[in-house]
Amino acid sequence: MTIRRAQPADDTILGQLDAATWTDDVSPAPAPPPGTPFFSDRTQPQDVIVADVDRIVVGYARISQPIALPSHQHVLALNGLAVDPRWQGQGVGRRLVEATVQEARERGARKLSLRVLGTNASARRLYEACGFMVEGTLRAEFLLEGRYIDDVFMALELISGS
Repeated sequence: MTIRRAQPADDTILGQLDAATWTDDVSPAPAPPPGTPFFSDRTQPQDVIVADVDRIVVGYARISQPIALPSHQHVLALNGLAVDPRWQGQGVGRRLVEATVQEARERGARKLSLRVLGTNASARRLYEACGFMVEGTLRAEFLLEGRYIDDVFMALELISGS
C-alpha cells in the first residue's frame, strides 16, 4: 500500500469511491450525483491523501481549514475519510488518519478536528485508536431515515501544552 497526495487524474476514482461508501450511516449529506467531479474550489488535490494498492486508489482522507479566520488558522479538520468496502478492516483507514495527522503537523496546525455521526461506531473506534477525543456532542443534530442522529466533535491535540 502506498500513501500519497492525490493527483488531478484521481478525480474519477475518488468520485466512485464516494459513491461506494457514502450512506446515511456515515454522512448526513446526500451522496453527490454520479459523475460529479470530486475536485472543486473547495477540494483541491493537495488537500487529499490517498491510499493505493498496485496503483488503484482504495481510500482517501481530506484535510481542510474549517473556519477561514486568522484566529482559527491553527486548527485543521479531517473532513472526509473513505475506504473501499473491499479494503475496510485492513488498516487503510488507520494509515490515512495517521498520514492526515502528519500532514496537519507539517502545515503547522496545533489541533486536528473532525465530526462523525454518533451511529458510526467503526469510525469512532478508529479515531479514538488514533488518539482523537470527544470534545462535544450535538444531540439529535440530523434526521436520517426517520431517526435523530447525534453529531460528535472529536479532536487531536498536535502540540502539547496548548
